[in-house]
Amino acid sequence: MSYQLSAVVADVELLREQTADLDHAVLAALRQDFALLPVTPQLVQELTGGLPDFATDEPRAERPFRLVLSPPLAEVLARWSTSGPVAYLEAEFAGGLGHQSAVVWLGGEVSWGPRYDAALDRPRAEWPINSALARLGAEPGAWIDPFAELGLHLERDTDGWLTHGRRGLSADYWDELAEEWELRQSGQHQQPHRPGPVGDWGIA
Repeated sequence: MSYQLSAVVADVELLREQTADLDHAVLAALRQDFALLPVTPQLVQELTGGLPDFATDEPRAERPFRLVLSPPLAEVLARWSTSGPVAYLEAEFAGGLGHQSAVVWLGGEVSWGPRYDAALDRPRAEWPINSALARLGAEPGAWIDPFAELGLHLERDTDGWLTHGRRGLSADYWDELAEEWELRQSGQHQQPHRPGPVGDWGIA
C-alpha cells in the first residue's frame, strides 16, 4: 500500500489560532496536543493568493519537496512560528520505496532543515520527520518513534487526513475501535493490538 503526506504540524492551539479565519483549513488531531493541517491546493491559494507550484522532477536533497515552498507560503509559515515551532512535512512511499522531507520554522525563520532522505538507513531519530517532530517538542512514548507516537501513521493520504479532521476523530480512534471489537469478541478487557506504524516506511 502507499503513503503520502503533505502537511503542517504544530501545537494544536497555535494552528487553531492561525487558521481560525480560513475556509480551507482542516485540523486533524494528533497526540501530545499537536495537530496536523493537510496542505491542499485550495489552502495554498487561500494563504498566498496564488495557485501552488509542484516540482516536475523527483525530490532530492537540493530540492526536497514536491510542493514548492514559494516565498509567500514560506512567509506565512514563518509568521506562524513566532508563536511556536511549525513544521512542514512531506512523505511519499509505495511498495517500500520513497522519501521523506521536513523543515522547521521558529521565531519567524527557518530553525532546522530542510532535510531529505530516501534511504532511511540512519537511526530513526535522525530521519527527517522524526527529527522535525522532536524539534516541535514531541516526547518519547510507547510507540517506536515520534512519527508513530503522534499518530502520523493513522491516515495514508491527504483525503484521509481531511476526513479525520472533519469528523473530529482523536489520534487514538483506531485503538479505540480495536479495543471495542476485542471487548465484543472476548467479553473482557484486553490490550488492543497497536497497528505497526508506517514508521518502517514499507507501509504496515
